[in-house]
Amino acid sequence: MCGVHSSPPFNAPAARRLRAALGMAPGHVAYGLRAQYGLVVAPETVMAWERGEISPSSAELTALAGVLWCSPGELLAEPVTLREHRMARGLAADELARRIGLETSSYQRMEDTGRWKGNERQSAALATVLGLTLAQFVTATGKHEELAELLRSAVTTRWQAYVKPLGKLLPIPRQHLERVLEQLHGEYQSRMVATLSWGGGQGDAGSGDAGREFLTGIVGHFWQLAGGAGTP
Repeated sequence: MCGVHSSPPFNAPAARRLRAALGMAPGHVAYGLRAQYGLVVAPETVMAWERGEISPSSAELTALAGVLWCSPGELLAEPVTLREHRMARGLAADELARRIGLETSSYQRMEDTGRWKGNERQSAALATVLGLTLAQFVTATGKHEELAELLRSAVTTRWQAYVKPLGKLLPIPRQHLERVLEQLHGEYQSRMVATLSWGGGQGDAGSGDAGREFLTGIVGHFWQLAGGAGTP
């Protein structure tokens, strides 16, 4: 892999701060990378990393964390993709694949394409091993738009029909999901009824606006009810 996928989201200020805290110069870091990990990196390159001009590769970041006596996650900005979350946890692809019950090659394809295709058990294991919140899980597995479409259908029709497809999408207990969908459906319908009760043409227009606004922010409403900021 090359291009944007070759480097994790490097936190340049953190690297500079950690080095300074150890009383090390860029030359000391470069020496440590070569002596401990066999990586030939010039002091100028270390300085370029710290200025945010370039980012270290995965191997360089792991080695840099070792030299700076920190975890790889401390050298990363907020992770978004599966690969970034894995790097933040300091896990190799084969180790993560083993822990969630996948062949390494299968997991690697999912990570490279940004499309998660694991089953419900593997999804739950992935979220647990990487410590993902529900919102992070959906974003990392590339399923945000699919979630939004399912939720829009659930609140505008019969929500019960969407428990199963949403259960496959999210590592969330079925009973909790049912409660959230029922409440979400109720909130949407209540808004529609309230605006229609205003009467006249303005009521109809208001109903349309209220409905569109709710559906536009449907994923946010879902996280509020489901506790998307917490772990699954």
